[in-house]
This record gives sequence, structure tokens and C-alpha cells, in this order.
Amino acid sequence: MKVKKAKFIVSAEKLSRCPDFGKPEIALIGRSNVGKSSFINALTNNNKLAKTSNKPGKTRLINLFEFDEKYIVADLPGYGYAQVSKAMQDSWQKNLEEYLLNRDALKLLIQFVDARHDIQKNDMQMHEWIEYHGLPSVVVATKVDLISKSSVFTKVKNFEKVLNRTVFPFSGKDSFYNEKIIKYIEETVL
Repeated sequence: MKVKKAKFIVSAEKLSRCPDFGKPEIALIGRSNVGKSSFINALTNNNKLAKTSNKPGKTRLINLFEFDEKYIVADLPGYGYAQVSKAMQDSWQKNLEEYLLNRDALKLLIQFVDARHDIQKNDMQMHEWIEYHGLPSVVVATKVDLISKSSVFTKVKNFEKVLNRTVFPFSGKDSFYNEKIIKYIEETVL
């Protein structure tokens, strides 16, 4: 399975500005600079589809993409460290909560964690918030190409134990992992 066709549709500040496409939606959430935009680019084999940056906090809006004319992927602003004001971060949090709790088309939430580190405090808080609200979710461990290949399996199993969720390894540079993630997404939301 591969994503054959993908396109950027629109950016929106909050839920009321997100059009209803009549298609299932998947939201991507994680710490700032964890690799959500790189995930979109890798799955679509288009390095210019979603904007990436080394500077945390570049994704400031809900960015909506259409995959294979079947479903929508929402790239959400990151939580945690970002070089923006506290007021801006509070606004993001309010808009994210509204989107996650009230978007009727939302079928799956993918939480991203950095495989180079243990689960961070704000990752755990987000996980607990997702669990409290009963949102269907899965976890993607990013940047596995930056750890040894022999430790990827151990890291994924540890994350699954701590978070009690399915965890998929992911690398923006090694497409080896992508097919399993796409298959899971399509089986879950379509």
C-alpha cells in the first residue's frame, strides 16, 4: 500500500474555519519538531508537501491534506517547547482541544513521540488527555533512523508498555516502516 496522490487543501486557525469534506479525518499531534510534517512528506513521497523546519513551533495552524481522495490528514500545531509567546501557546491549546473534541470527521489521532528519548512529561500528559477523552489513537515513534537498528524493536516495545498503545516505528529517511503505518491507517479509518 502506498499513498498515490496527496495535496494540501487549507490551513485554519480553529475548528470553525475547517471545511467539512465528508471524508474520514486523521489528526497528527506531538511535541514541536517531532516530525509530523516529515511524516506527511514521507508517506506521500513528496518532500515539499508539508513545510518542515528545524525551529520548533513553525506549524501554527491546522493544516489539512487530502490523501488518495479517500481521507483527510490534519497536521496540528505541536505542544511543548516552541519559540512563541505563552498567549500564543494557550490559544493553540484551546483551538486544539476544540478541534479534537468536536470534529465529527475525526476517526484517528496519531500521537508522535521521539524515539531518541524516553517518553517526555508533556507526551505523557497528552497521552493521558487522549485516554481520558476516549479518542481512538495510535502512537508513532519518529526518528528511528537516528538510533541503532538493534534498539528500534526494544524502544517500540518499551513505548507500548508505558503508553498501553500500538506503536509504529517511523523514519523520514527510511521508507521501510511506512507501508505498515499506511495499512493500519487505511484499515482503521476507511
